[in-house]
Amino acid sequence: TAFLAPPSTPISTHTKSSSSLHASSTNEGFLQVSRPDGSEHKLSYRVIRPMNLSSQQAAPIIALHGGPSIPSNYLHPLEDVVPYRSIVFYDQLGCGKSDQPTDITQYSIGDSVQDLKVLLKKLGVRRFHLYGQSYGGILAFEYMKSVASDSSTNEDDAKCLSAILSSAPSNVAQVEGEFVRLLDELKKTHSKDDGEELTDAELEALFRTNHQCRMPEMPPKLKEAYANAGTVWRGTDAIKDYVASPPAEDASRMPSSMIMRGEHDFVSEECIEPWKSVFNTKFLRYKTMKGCSHHGLFEDGATYGELIDSFCAEYD
Repeated sequence: TAFLAPPSTPISTHTKSSSSLHASSTNEGFLQVSRPDGSEHKLSYRVIRPMNLSSQQAAPIIALHGGPSIPSNYLHPLEDVVPYRSIVFYDQLGCGKSDQPTDITQYSIGDSVQDLKVLLKKLGVRRFHLYGQSYGGILAFEYMKSVASDSSTNEDDAKCLSAILSSAPSNVAQVEGEFVRLLDELKKTHSKDDGEELTDAELEALFRTNHQCRMPEMPPKLKEAYANAGTVWRGTDAIKDYVASPPAEDASRMPSSMIMRGEHDFVSEECIEPWKSVFNTKFLRYKTMKGCSHHGLFEDGATYGELIDSFCAEYD
Protein backbone atom coordinates (compact mmCIF):
# COMPACT_ATOMS: atom_id res chain seq x y z
CA THR A 1 0.00 0.00 0.00
CA ALA A 2 2.57 2.50 -1.16
CA PHE A 3 0.26 5.52 -1.28
CA LEU A 4 -0.76 5.16 2.33
CA ALA A 5 2.44 4.32 4.18
CA PRO A 6 5.05 1.59 4.47
CA PRO A 7 3.29 -1.76 5.06
CA SER A 8 3.97 -2.04 8.81
CA THR A 9 2.08 1.16 9.68
CA PRO A 10 -0.98 0.28 11.82
CA ILE A 11 -4.34 1.41 10.50
CA SER A 12 -7.21 2.16 12.88
CA THR A 13 -10.82 1.82 11.88
CA HIS A 14 -12.26 4.89 13.59
CA THR A 15 -12.26 8.51 12.43
CA LYS A 16 -11.13 11.55 14.35
CA SER A 17 -12.24 15.09 13.66
CA SER A 18 -9.83 17.97 14.17
CA SER A 19 -11.03 21.49 14.84
CA SER A 20 -9.90 24.16 12.40
CA LEU A 21 -7.56 26.83 13.69
CA HIS A 22 -7.89 28.93 10.56
CA ALA A 23 -9.65 32.27 10.40
CA SER A 24 -11.15 31.69 6.95
CA SER A 25 -14.89 31.12 6.76
CA THR A 26 -16.03 27.61 5.91
CA ASN A 27 -19.14 25.86 4.70
CA GLU A 28 -19.50 22.17 5.52
CA GLY A 29 -22.14 19.67 4.56
CA PHE A 30 -23.05 16.35 2.97
CA LEU A 31 -24.18 15.34 -0.49
CA GLN A 32 -25.76 12.14 -1.73
CA VAL A 33 -24.25 9.94 -4.42
CA SER A 34 -25.61 6.75 -5.94
CA ARG A 35 -24.36 3.59 -7.58
CA PRO A 36 -25.74 1.62 -10.56
CA ASP A 37 -27.27 -0.95 -8.19
CA GLY A 38 -29.37 1.77 -6.56
CA SER A 39 -27.27 2.12 -3.42
CA GLU A 40 -27.01 5.63 -2.00
CA HIS A 41 -24.23 7.08 0.12
CA LYS A 42 -23.30 10.37 1.78
CA LEU A 43 -20.09 12.27 1.10
CA SER A 44 -18.75 14.97 3.39
CA TYR A 45 -17.45 18.24 1.92
CA ARG A 46 -15.82 21.40 3.26
CA VAL A 47 -15.62 24.69 1.35
CA ILE A 48 -13.02 27.26 2.38
CA ARG A 49 -13.90 30.90 1.62
CA PRO A 50 -17.34 29.97 0.18
CA MET A 51 -18.00 33.61 -0.77
CA ASN A 52 -15.28 33.27 -3.45
CA LEU A 53 -16.67 30.08 -4.95
CA SER A 54 -18.06 31.97 -7.95
CA SER A 55 -15.15 34.41 -8.31
CA GLN A 56 -14.39 35.44 -11.89
CA GLN A 57 -10.91 36.65 -10.91
CA ALA A 58 -9.64 33.63 -8.96
CA ALA A 59 -11.54 30.43 -9.71
CA PRO A 60 -11.85 27.88 -6.88
CA ILE A 61 -9.68 24.80 -6.49
CA ILE A 62 -11.29 21.39 -6.14
CA ALA A 63 -8.89 19.28 -4.06
CA LEU A 64 -8.74 15.50 -4.49
CA HIS A 65 -7.05 13.53 -1.72
CA GLY A 66 -4.90 10.45 -2.16
CA GLY A 67 -4.95 6.87 -0.98
CA PRO A 68 -7.32 5.66 -2.10
CA SER A 69 -9.03 6.36 1.23
CA ILE A 70 -6.75 8.80 3.04
CA PRO A 71 -9.22 11.39 4.38
CA SER A 72 -8.90 14.92 3.03
CA ASN A 73 -7.89 16.71 6.24
CA TYR A 74 -4.17 16.33 5.42
CA LEU A 75 -4.73 18.68 2.47
CA HIS A 76 -6.34 21.40 4.61
CA PRO A 77 -2.99 23.29 4.97
CA LEU A 78 -3.52 24.34 1.33
CA GLU A 79 -5.77 26.99 2.83
CA ASP A 80 -2.75 28.61 4.47
CA VAL A 81 -0.50 28.68 1.40
CA VAL A 82 -3.05 29.47 -1.34
CA PRO A 83 -4.57 32.84 -0.40
CA TYR A 84 -7.92 34.30 -1.44
CA ARG A 85 -9.16 31.37 -3.52
CA SER A 86 -12.05 29.22 -2.44
CA ILE A 87 -10.92 25.62 -1.95
CA VAL A 88 -13.27 22.63 -1.91
CA PHE A 89 -12.22 19.56 0.05
CA TYR A 90 -14.26 16.39 0.30
CA ASP A 91 -13.80 12.88 1.64
CA GLN A 92 -14.22 10.34 -1.13
CA LEU A 93 -16.41 7.35 -0.41
CA GLY A 94 -14.83 5.02 2.14
CA CYS A 95 -13.01 7.44 4.41
CA GLY A 96 -13.20 10.43 6.72
CA LYS A 97 -16.69 11.72 7.50
CA SER A 98 -18.16 10.14 4.35
CA ASP A 99 -19.97 6.80 4.34
CA GLN A 100 -17.78 3.72 4.39
CA PRO A 101 -19.78 0.86 2.86
CA THR A 102 -18.20 -2.56 3.35
CA ASP A 103 -19.34 -3.82 -0.07
CA ILE A 104 -16.26 -3.53 -2.31
CA THR A 105 -18.48 -3.27 -5.42
CA GLN A 106 -19.45 0.25 -4.32
CA TYR A 107 -15.94 1.47 -5.13
CA SER A 108 -14.15 2.18 -8.41
CA ILE A 109 -12.29 5.00 -10.09
CA GLY A 110 -15.21 5.41 -12.48
CA ASP A 111 -17.66 5.75 -9.59
CA SER A 112 -15.37 8.32 -7.98
CA VAL A 113 -15.37 10.35 -11.21
CA GLN A 114 -19.17 10.40 -11.16
CA ASP A 115 -19.14 11.42 -7.48
CA LEU A 116 -16.94 14.40 -8.38
CA LYS A 117 -19.43 15.45 -11.05
CA VAL A 118 -22.22 15.27 -8.46
CA LEU A 119 -20.20 17.43 -6.08
CA LEU A 120 -19.63 20.13 -8.70
CA LYS A 121 -23.32 20.22 -9.51
CA LYS A 122 -24.37 20.24 -5.85
CA LEU A 123 -22.15 23.22 -5.10
CA GLY A 124 -23.04 25.04 -8.32
CA VAL A 125 -19.41 25.31 -9.41
CA ARG A 126 -19.12 26.69 -12.94
CA ARG A 127 -15.38 27.35 -13.35
CA PHE A 128 -12.65 25.64 -11.35
CA HIS A 129 -9.11 24.34 -11.16
CA LEU A 130 -8.53 20.69 -10.32
CA TYR A 131 -5.82 19.61 -7.89
CA GLY A 132 -5.08 15.96 -7.08
CA GLN A 133 -2.42 14.66 -4.70
CA SER A 134 -1.04 11.13 -5.24
CA TYR A 135 -4.05 8.92 -6.11
CA GLY A 136 -6.04 12.15 -6.29
CA GLY A 137 -4.01 13.01 -9.39
CA ILE A 138 -5.14 9.79 -11.05
CA LEU A 139 -8.73 10.70 -10.23
CA ALA A 140 -8.19 14.21 -11.64
CA PHE A 141 -6.89 12.78 -14.91
CA GLU A 142 -9.77 10.32 -15.22
CA TYR A 143 -12.28 13.10 -14.58
CA MET A 144 -10.78 15.25 -17.34
CA LYS A 145 -10.63 12.27 -19.68
CA SER A 146 -14.29 11.48 -18.98
CA VAL A 147 -15.37 15.04 -19.74
CA ALA A 148 -13.22 15.21 -22.89
CA SER A 149 -14.74 11.95 -24.11
CA ASP A 150 -18.37 12.94 -23.43
CA SER A 151 -19.98 14.29 -26.57
CA SER A 152 -22.98 15.51 -24.54
CA THR A 153 -20.87 18.04 -22.62
CA ASN A 154 -22.20 21.57 -23.20
CA GLU A 155 -21.45 25.17 -22.24
CA ASP A 156 -23.65 24.96 -19.13
CA ASP A 157 -21.52 22.22 -17.56
CA ALA A 158 -18.80 23.00 -15.03
CA LYS A 159 -15.58 23.96 -16.79
CA CYS A 160 -12.18 22.79 -15.60
CA LEU A 161 -9.72 25.60 -16.38
CA SER A 162 -6.51 23.75 -15.46
CA ALA A 163 -5.28 20.81 -13.44
CA ILE A 164 -2.37 19.98 -11.15
CA LEU A 165 -1.30 16.39 -10.55
CA SER A 166 0.97 16.30 -7.50
CA SER A 167 3.05 13.16 -6.92
CA ALA A 168 0.67 11.11 -9.05
CA PRO A 169 1.95 7.96 -10.81
CA SER A 170 0.65 7.03 -14.23
CA ASN A 171 1.13 3.30 -13.62
CA VAL A 172 0.48 1.69 -10.23
CA ALA A 173 2.55 -1.45 -10.81
CA GLN A 174 5.46 0.77 -11.80
CA VAL A 175 5.29 2.87 -8.61
CA GLU A 176 5.01 -0.27 -6.49
CA GLY A 177 8.18 -1.52 -8.15
CA GLU A 178 9.85 1.80 -7.37
CA PHE A 179 8.71 1.47 -3.76
CA VAL A 180 10.44 -1.92 -3.47
CA ARG A 181 13.58 -0.63 -5.21
CA LEU A 182 13.89 2.28 -2.82
CA LEU A 183 13.44 0.02 0.20
CA ASP A 184 16.22 -2.27 -1.08
CA GLU A 185 18.43 0.75 -1.64
CA LEU A 186 17.85 1.95 1.91
CA LYS A 187 18.75 -1.50 3.26
CA LYS A 188 22.07 -1.39 1.42
CA THR A 189 23.01 2.19 2.24
CA HIS A 190 22.02 2.02 5.91
CA SER A 191 23.36 -1.38 6.88
CA LYS A 192 24.45 -1.76 10.51
CA ASP A 193 28.09 -2.09 11.52
CA ASP A 194 27.45 -5.48 13.11
CA GLY A 195 25.98 -6.84 9.88
CA GLU A 196 22.45 -7.15 11.23
CA GLU A 197 19.59 -6.15 8.97
CA LEU A 198 17.42 -3.15 9.70
CA THR A 199 14.20 -3.91 11.56
CA ASP A 200 10.89 -3.22 9.80
CA ALA A 201 10.35 -0.23 12.09
CA GLU A 202 13.78 1.20 11.28
CA LEU A 203 13.27 0.68 7.55
CA GLU A 204 9.83 2.29 7.71
CA ALA A 205 11.24 5.34 9.50
CA LEU A 206 14.02 5.66 6.93
CA PHE A 207 11.58 5.40 4.05
CA ARG A 208 9.34 8.04 5.56
CA THR A 209 12.10 10.58 6.19
CA ASN A 210 13.70 9.99 2.78
CA HIS A 211 10.83 9.47 0.35
CA GLN A 212 7.48 10.18 2.01
CA CYS A 213 7.81 13.29 4.20
CA ARG A 214 11.30 14.62 4.84
CA MET A 215 10.67 16.09 8.28
CA PRO A 216 12.04 14.92 11.65
CA GLU A 217 8.52 14.23 12.90
CA MET A 218 5.41 13.34 10.92
CA PRO A 219 3.17 16.46 10.79
CA PRO A 220 0.09 15.90 13.03
CA LYS A 221 -2.46 16.34 10.22
CA LEU A 222 -0.63 13.87 8.00
CA LYS A 223 -0.16 11.38 10.82
CA GLU A 224 -3.84 11.60 11.72
CA ALA A 225 -4.95 11.09 8.12
CA TYR A 226 -2.77 8.00 7.68
CA ALA A 227 -3.86 6.56 11.02
CA ASN A 228 -7.53 6.95 10.10
CA ALA A 229 -7.40 5.80 6.49
CA GLY A 230 -10.38 3.82 5.25
CA THR A 231 -10.07 0.06 5.38
CA VAL A 232 -12.33 -1.23 2.58
CA TRP A 233 -10.85 0.24 -0.62
CA ARG A 234 -7.42 1.50 0.32
CA GLY A 235 -3.92 1.94 -1.01
CA THR A 236 -2.40 0.65 -4.19
CA ASP A 237 -3.96 -2.80 -3.74
CA ALA A 238 -7.33 -1.25 -4.61
CA ILE A 239 -6.07 0.10 -7.95
CA LYS A 240 -3.17 -2.27 -8.66
CA ASP A 241 -4.05 -2.70 -12.35
CA TYR A 242 -4.31 1.00 -13.11
CA VAL A 243 -2.36 2.28 -16.09
CA ALA A 244 -3.28 5.68 -17.52
CA SER A 245 -4.43 5.61 -21.14
CA PRO A 246 -5.22 8.49 -23.52
CA PRO A 247 -8.74 9.52 -24.51
CA ALA A 248 -10.02 8.60 -27.95
CA GLU A 249 -8.67 10.54 -30.92
CA ASP A 250 -11.97 12.36 -31.38
CA ALA A 251 -12.10 13.54 -27.76
CA SER A 252 -12.02 17.24 -27.00
CA ARG A 253 -8.89 18.86 -25.59
CA MET A 254 -8.15 18.32 -21.91
CA PRO A 255 -7.23 21.38 -19.80
CA SER A 256 -3.64 22.58 -19.55
CA SER A 257 -2.00 20.74 -16.67
CA MET A 258 1.06 20.64 -14.45
CA ILE A 259 2.70 17.43 -13.21
CA MET A 260 4.69 18.04 -10.05
CA ARG A 261 6.67 15.86 -7.65
CA GLY A 262 9.34 16.09 -5.00
CA GLU A 263 13.01 15.55 -5.81
CA HIS A 264 13.13 12.54 -3.45
CA ASP A 265 9.56 11.34 -4.06
CA PHE A 266 8.90 7.60 -4.30
CA VAL A 267 6.80 8.62 -7.28
CA SER A 268 9.96 8.94 -9.36
CA GLU A 269 10.58 10.77 -12.64
CA GLU A 270 10.07 7.46 -14.43
CA CYS A 271 6.63 7.17 -12.80
CA ILE A 272 5.42 10.54 -14.10
CA GLU A 273 7.10 10.56 -17.50
CA PRO A 274 4.29 8.54 -19.21
CA TRP A 275 1.74 11.28 -18.49
CA LYS A 276 3.16 13.02 -21.57
CA SER A 277 1.81 10.30 -23.82
CA VAL A 278 -1.74 10.18 -22.41
CA PHE A 279 -2.69 13.85 -22.05
CA ASN A 280 -4.12 15.34 -25.24
CA THR A 281 -3.63 18.90 -24.00
CA LYS A 282 -1.35 21.33 -25.81
CA PHE A 283 0.29 22.47 -22.59
CA LEU A 284 1.70 20.01 -20.06
CA ARG A 285 4.26 21.34 -17.61
CA TYR A 286 6.58 19.37 -15.32
CA LYS A 287 7.92 20.72 -12.03
CA THR A 288 10.22 19.11 -9.45
CA MET A 289 10.40 20.58 -5.95
CA LYS A 290 13.96 20.55 -4.67
CA GLY A 291 14.55 18.92 -1.31
CA CYS A 292 11.02 17.55 -1.09
CA SER A 293 9.51 14.06 -1.36
CA HIS A 294 5.86 12.95 -1.52
CA HIS A 295 4.36 15.66 0.67
CA GLY A 296 5.77 18.98 -0.50
CA LEU A 297 2.78 20.76 1.06
CA PHE A 298 4.31 20.05 4.48
CA GLU A 299 7.98 20.06 3.53
CA ASP A 300 7.98 23.47 1.81
CA GLY A 301 4.48 24.84 2.02
CA ALA A 302 5.27 28.37 0.85
CA THR A 303 6.89 27.20 -2.41
CA TYR A 304 4.22 24.53 -2.91
CA GLY A 305 1.39 27.03 -2.51
CA GLU A 306 3.04 29.57 -4.80
CA LEU A 307 3.47 26.96 -7.53
CA ILE A 308 -0.20 26.00 -7.33
CA ASP A 309 -1.62 29.52 -7.09
CA SER A 310 0.58 30.97 -9.86
CA PHE A 311 -0.23 28.09 -12.22
CA CYS A 312 -3.95 28.51 -11.60
CA ALA A 313 -3.64 32.28 -12.13
CA GLU A 314 -2.35 31.65 -15.66
CA TYR A 315 -5.67 30.03 -16.57
CA ASP A 316 -8.21 32.05 -14.55
